[in-house]
Amino acid sequence: MTALPIRTPERRAEIAWFSALCSDDFEYLGVPDGRLRSSFEHCGGLVKKADALGFQNILLPSGWIPGQDPLTFAAAMAGQTKQINQLVALRMGEVWPPMLARAIATVDHIAQGRLVLNIISSDLPGQKESNEDRYARSREIIQILRKLWTTDGPLEWRGRFYNFSLPNCEPAKPYQQNGGPLLYFGGISPPAQELCAEFCDVFLMWPETEPRLAATMAGMAALAAKHERKVDFGLRIHVIVRETEAAARAASNRLISKLDRQKGQEIKARSLDAQSFGVTRQDELRAQADSDLFIEEHIWSGIGLARSGCGSAIVGDPDQVLAKLNRYMDMGIRAFIFSGYPHADECDLFARYVLPKLPTCRLNDVQNRRVTNPVTPLTTAERK
Repeated sequence: MTALPIRTPERRAEIAWFSALCSDDFEYLGVPDGRLRSSFEHCGGLVKKADALGFQNILLPSGWIPGQDPLTFAAAMAGQTKQINQLVALRMGEVWPPMLARAIATVDHIAQGRLVLNIISSDLPGQKESNEDRYARSREIIQILRKLWTTDGPLEWRGRFYNFSLPNCEPAKPYQQNGGPLLYFGGISPPAQELCAEFCDVFLMWPETEPRLAATMAGMAALAAKHERKVDFGLRIHVIVRETEAAARAASNRLISKLDRQKGQEIKARSLDAQSFGVTRQDELRAQADSDLFIEEHIWSGIGLARSGCGSAIVGDPDQVLAKLNRYMDMGIRAFIFSGYPHADECDLFARYVLPKLPTCRLNDVQNRRVTNPVTPLTTAERK
């Protein structure tokens, strides 16, 4: 049992997959493949596959790249899935906050409470701002969302970025979840961590060595404690699992066997977070890796050669992958967001070899967010 103060002390984890909404699916990394483009059919197929295989959540990323807008996509998929949550990435500032809250409430209604949110504070498309401005705007929007989700009656807001007076908050209420959807947040710069400690529910990390992950978690737990809060911890990481370690390593080498390094840099650079503190740290870790690109045992950093953001994978046989995940859970990690290339194939492999052996949960269920048969203006409440 972890000694860290976390929201979910019970040793269970939420296991999520990934839908490649932003042109991030390949058989060979960096080699565009028309079969794996980010169409609604392909990305929707990934969500339905993860739903059928028993994953508890799926990340829907956001980017200024041909593909699918995550919130719109989540609305379309909500009625086509049975049990899976959707973790929708939202870039703060793209939508007027009252209307963003209303859109979130609509999707949550369609999904019957199977919606969680990944708060993003990177630059907006076509705009460059300071860290201070970006995180200040995110902080204000999160506070507005929470007010809209929990206020009965009118709401007046006077802030640095937004000013409005609403006659009531009913259109923005996510009645399917107490207090609104859980907020997941990733970022290792000081202002990012402070924002998460004060307002968010799950702190997402990218792959690092275990000592560095442990240090980051301890620091975040201490920050949250200053606000008299606790957070859960999550890890966003790729996975390559095969029947044998040799086969898994061969699969990792095959993945980058056709990669042109210049093309890889171009793919990384088109991401809006390509120059972030976290991406720089991923690059630094890869630069310190061994000749086979492993930053520690079973953690391979080759994916970062052609991908911004999460750049490493767990590589090994089923027992090795499971052992690594058990180590992470013992550290206090309670959410995992996995992916692999191609995403559909690796989703099948992980579900076959590893998923049934993990103690799982949905964090919004564990934290009593979801409401069964809520009385709302869209269900059984008196219509006004």
